[in-house]
Amino acid sequence: MDIVFLIARILFVLLFLGSAFGHLAQSNAMAQYAAYKGAPGGRFGVIATGVTFGLGALSVLLGVFGDLGALLLAATLIPVSFFMHAHWKEEDAQAKQAEMVNFNKNLGLIGGALAFFLLFAVQGADLGLVITDSVIKL
Repeated sequence: MDIVFLIARILFVLLFLGSAFGHLAQSNAMAQYAAYKGAPGGRFGVIATGVTFGLGALSVLLGVFGDLGALLLAATLIPVSFFMHAHWKEEDAQAKQAEMVNFNKNLGLIGGALAFFLLFAVQGADLGLVITDSVIKL
């Protein structure tokens, strides 16, 4: 079962690692888009989001305080979802649909991150193929 958990972690974090790279490599363009969407923070917010996605993803992937990494991903996704994918503000049908898809995708990712948090917090190092034990014990 250790290998299944590792594969699940790899598949889960791929999106976050790609997103982190994009946020850091294209921070100016992303900051302009975030400003257009009404998200606070400007370029700093884009870079901060990229860093939290990267750190959270590496934490979950490597099993280094995976519980905290999973919580970091979930906590970052919540404001991102509401600021960047506010489908209820869109009037154009195609834009509304696209934002709704992304908002719902993020809800699923938040659920996945919370499930990983629970696994790390309950099982800790017993999960296998992790580097550290969890910080939070449930």
